[in-house]
Amino acid sequence: MSKKTVRDIDVKGKKVLVRCDFNVPLDENRNITDNTRIVAALPTIKYLLEQNCSIILCSHLGRPKGEFKPEFSLAPVAKELSRLLGQEVIMAKDVIGEDAKTKAANLKPGEILLLENVRFHREETDNDPEFSKALASMAEVYVNDAFGAAHRAHASTVGVASYLPAVSGFLIEKELKFLGEALDNPVRPFMAILGGAKVSDKIGVIDSLLEKVDTLMIGGGMAYTFFKAQGYSVGNSMCEEDKLDLARKLMQKAKDKGVKLMLPVDTRVGKEFKPDTESKTVAWTEIPDGWEGFDIGEKTIEMFSEELKKAKTVVWNGPLGLFEFDQFAKGTNAIAKVLSELDATTIIGGGDSAAAVRKAGLQDKMTHISTGGGASLEFLEGKKLPGIECLQDK
Repeated sequence: MSKKTVRDIDVKGKKVLVRCDFNVPLDENRNITDNTRIVAALPTIKYLLEQNCSIILCSHLGRPKGEFKPEFSLAPVAKELSRLLGQEVIMAKDVIGEDAKTKAANLKPGEILLLENVRFHREETDNDPEFSKALASMAEVYVNDAFGAAHRAHASTVGVASYLPAVSGFLIEKELKFLGEALDNPVRPFMAILGGAKVSDKIGVIDSLLEKVDTLMIGGGMAYTFFKAQGYSVGNSMCEEDKLDLARKLMQKAKDKGVKLMLPVDTRVGKEFKPDTESKTVAWTEIPDGWEGFDIGEKTIEMFSEELKKAKTVVWNGPLGLFEFDQFAKGTNAIAKVLSELDATTIIGGGDSAAAVRKAGLQDKMTHISTGGGASLEFLEGKKLPGIECLQDK
């Protein structure tokens, strides 16, 4: 971690702007259905309270596309934060308008203000310098703790760093420690499991991991592109026809690098895309016409599990099947259970894999669950994340 954290500078009694990731799921009554991201921000907020800071929090929620939409208001987050912290979190009606500016100016040490959704302004995603300046003018120090948005060069993640001393919070520090150590200095055997729908989403990650891992396991929708690349029929399964050459190149690269590349040996197929569809398990070379692959089969679960038991570091990104439907969640759940029992560093790369682990109730058994799907993918790819690059170096 070459970047300064909030511990490395003097914040005592200062007014601090903190970019959090409060992009939480809400139900139709606007109740928060999963508060993980809010809880993840608490260590940084509590530290700043101990330092007697006046704290201004900001975040995005959903994709309101630059205009005010009440369903994307951060009001439910203010309520949940107040409950978790045991003190009132003041809610601003706007981001850089009169209400926000007045409340920020009157904020006393030990008080917390939450600004309204930064994406109610187009200038946020445009990384507009005037908007960044207005946001920065409310505070003396900037802390980025939104790992889930660190791969975006927006006003509240990058722009404000041009106008204020900028450091990371404890969540970003933790994310970089676990993801960084896994990539730069893993205890071996180092294994990665990649799932999810498309090869195209993970090309860079597969390419980058083939330089580092001992074993790479592939499941989920993207496995079918690898099957097809070897000349087998995949029925109606998801398949990216334009990525077949690429899949062949990646298989060759694994061979050249001496990496054990493991693909499913059997697959659970269904007639239709619905929860109660007729289903059966078939060998990967025998997917019937008109059927669609939705999960890894029992033999694959066994094969992946045996291999994983040798691991000392595991990174997992992307579910291994259509885990939203119970009958196709077996592969994902079984692998989550194996990981939860390993004597190894287990890192879950955000997004759907994190949701699957939580759905299985195994989140406390993993070493680290990333709060950023897209950001953790780009980090694993070896890309520089703009929201981290802009912070002060140690």
